[in-house]
Amino acid sequence: MNPQDTNPVVPPMPTPAPVAQPTAPTVADPKISFEDFTKVEMRAGKILSAEKIADADKLLKLMVDFAEATPRQIVSGIALHFPDPAVLVGRTCMFVTNLAPRTIRGFESNGMILVISTVDPVRFSLLEPTGDIPAGTRAK
Repeated sequence: MNPQDTNPVVPPMPTPAPVAQPTAPTVADPKISFEDFTKVEMRAGKILSAEKIADADKLLKLMVDFAEATPRQIVSGIALHFPDPAVLVGRTCMFVTNLAPRTIRGFESNGMILVISTVDPVRFSLLEPTGDIPAGTRAK
């Protein structure tokens, strides 16, 4: 056989690894059914008292009027945004009111205050209805 008649064996070129394309960060977007959403009870509540919880940098104990027989105690991690918790007294805010009770640092919490916040830059706001909305009014 003539060496010119043979094709030299050339190893196959390795397939280059795919180049990762930059992607936008994804945000979890879980969907719930309308029926599940209707189970969440959100009500306006008037804050009657607010105090820091000892040995807890982030926690405040709120007593909140929802036009029920007695005010509810709600423990919330918003203390860093309110160095003087007294500024919360008298404000009407939105709360989730049908959560199962939860004990936080030895204090039973019977609801959750609703807030909106960003990380960078840090921005924070309570969800407060405008106008003269009575305590206990349910969001629809």
